[in-house]
Amino acid sequence: MELLDVLNEQLIHQGQDPIEFDHDCREGICGSCGMMINGQAHGPQSQTAACQLHLRHFRSGDLLVVEPWRAAAFPVIKDLVVDRSAFDRIIAAGGYVAVNTGAAPEANTLPVAKNTADLAFDYAACIGCGACVAACPNASASLFTAAKVAHLSLLPQGQPERQSRVLKMTQQMAEEGFGDCSNHGECEAVCPKGISISAIARMRRQYVQAALGR
Repeated sequence: MELLDVLNEQLIHQGQDPIEFDHDCREGICGSCGMMINGQAHGPQSQTAACQLHLRHFRSGDLLVVEPWRAAAFPVIKDLVVDRSAFDRIIAAGGYVAVNTGAAPEANTLPVAKNTADLAFDYAACIGCGACVAACPNASASLFTAAKVAHLSLLPQGQPERQSRVLKMTQQMAEEGFGDCSNHGECEAVCPKGISISAIARMRRQYVQAALGR
């Protein structure tokens, strides 16, 4: 990010338009900074968002080719900025839990086994950056959608909408124009949070169960 800042300062000084790119937290937790660096989503450093990628990971004199995410469901707005609102619509379709308003319940009312809680947290770590889509040869959003489906389905609060959630979110994913998963595994390889493709297998099982249940 700092390299692009320096470049933009030079371009402005020369009277040219600066390069547009998304960023916010610069701490690898918001997902805004997504971009392809030398053909790799977020660059060559494993489990690292672009904003946390340092130049020391490259050799002196290296040529860096920086591109936006390329997927039909992520139309380019300008330069490195793409419209990722398709992710928002997938979440709005079913990525939530129904709760009653009022006083918060006692924390220990609904016990959750530690291994289950840990797994749910691993899936919940998804920051929605879109690297999985950009790296997938099919431009599939299966890892993103599966992570959101999986972390809610593992918790007691997510059980009431368990079946409707997976049906609605996968349907919205298809309507947004994302491709289907063919198990290349590129999504897991580039995910800055290291989310496992086991989430996709979990989502598929839940989808079949929900479809048969209906």
